Amino acid sequence: MFQTVKDCAMLPRSKSTLELIKGYFLDFKVLKDCPREFWTIQAINLLDSLAYFAFLNIAVVFLSENLGLSDVRAGYVFTVFTISTTLMLFFSGFVTDSLGVRRALHLAMVLLFVSRGGIALCGLWEGMPHRQTLMWPLFLLLAPGTAMVQTVFQAAIRRYTSDRARSAGYSLWYLVMNIGAALGGFVIDFVRLTLKINNTWIINIGVGGAILCSLLTLLFIRHELQVRAPGEVTAVAEEKPVERKKPWQILTEVVTQSAFWRFIVLVSCVIGVRAIFLYMALLQPKYWLRVIGQDAPMGLFQAINPILIIVGLIFFIPIANRFNIYKMLIFGGFISSISVFALVLPWRWFSGDIVAAYTAMTVMQLVILSIGEIIWSPKLQEYTAAVAPPGQEGSYLGMSLLPYFVAKTFISMLSGHMLERFCPEGIQPQILAGTLPFWRSPEAMWLILGLFALAGLVVALIFKGWLTRGVNLDPARQAPATA
Repeated sequence: MFQTVKDCAMLPRSKSTLELIKGYFLDFKVLKDCPREFWTIQAINLLDSLAYFAFLNIAVVFLSENLGLSDVRAGYVFTVFTISTTLMLFFSGFVTDSLGVRRALHLAMVLLFVSRGGIALCGLWEGMPHRQTLMWPLFLLLAPGTAMVQTVFQAAIRRYTSDRARSAGYSLWYLVMNIGAALGGFVIDFVRLTLKINNTWIINIGVGGAILCSLLTLLFIRHELQVRAPGEVTAVAEEKPVERKKPWQILTEVVTQSAFWRFIVLVSCVIGVRAIFLYMALLQPKYWLRVIGQDAPMGLFQAINPILIIVGLIFFIPIANRFNIYKMLIFGGFISSISVFALVLPWRWFSGDIVAAYTAMTVMQLVILSIGEIIWSPKLQEYTAAVAPPGQEGSYLGMSLLPYFVAKTFISMLSGHMLERFCPEGIQPQILAGTLPFWRSPEAMWLILGLFALAGLVVALIFKGWLTRGVNLDPARQAPATA
């Protein structure tokens, strides 16, 4: 799948792995150009990521345990959030550009404070009238704030980094986001298993986080001027004005390009792999509680992925840049896909104790999933950048949301039905007794989802020649691609 020995012999001498890793850390030295606004954004990123991932991974459990919603209704409410957030991502960028970083961030935090606060109030006030019904508008209101935070981060990092520091700035943002995600997982276990208090307090952490983020914005984000390193201003002044086209003109150009449709096909092929991360929020929390028990360390499980991603970003990404983008994308996707099959194996293969067995299966699945993500996730972004014509990268990225939007809607709406069929409440005694038919078991659910993920990758492998036509996806070769 990768380069042959003969291919490698034709390449110039590569840097050693140690040199690449050292260079990865040295790249962050350029962040000395960045003002306090940049570091404030990173602090807000940490706080918001902690709140977001803690909420995301407890949401369906909260809706059932604290609000009394069935698996199906909880899945439908969560669908409102996922659909709305994706839709809002199409428009939040325009709002951010119009308001500016400071005001857009304040607006996002107000929306998050109101929506999270309303959800928390419904969770704590058991006698509140119509509190189940209120979940629908509150989860809907949560979406624009969630989407706007992401577009503000992208705009702020672009604004508060110089040209030479920009790549390091985005790398640091991704690292900090994963640190926040890991902390969010630990918060879940701290609240549920250590303090043994209401799930609502996990959401209250997000309410407090929104207040703190607004205070940081008020105190430390004072300007929105583009940061320049010495010598960059002159270079910018010499640039020729770029011809600006109307949005519908760009859309018309994009949809008439064969490269765009090849791109959409590939994005559709990896939907099954990307959906595995959706299962981590929609299916796995209740799956763990039902096959392991109420003491299942959900937060620790959820923290495994971001922790491994942090390690992988440091040690693997510099090495991965040596290999063909498409091959790494497919190879990593296959690894992530087969991770699901760790949950299909007979649990008694791991231990006679059901808790130990399903815990081991979960850890194995999450480790394999994370290894695959480290390989394929950056390569999907690189593929997009390589395929998109200059000046249309944003359009390609935006349009890539469409297939995933459809898939997320379908998966989210089905999630509750899948839990009711394959992993309902009280299933553990049937698993222990061995009386559960396979096609009514959790293992059958994961088998179906694993095959769904693999099927798209098989298509991508079969049509590799067409999907990579006219694009140079081998960073080790400097020869131009042929059409």
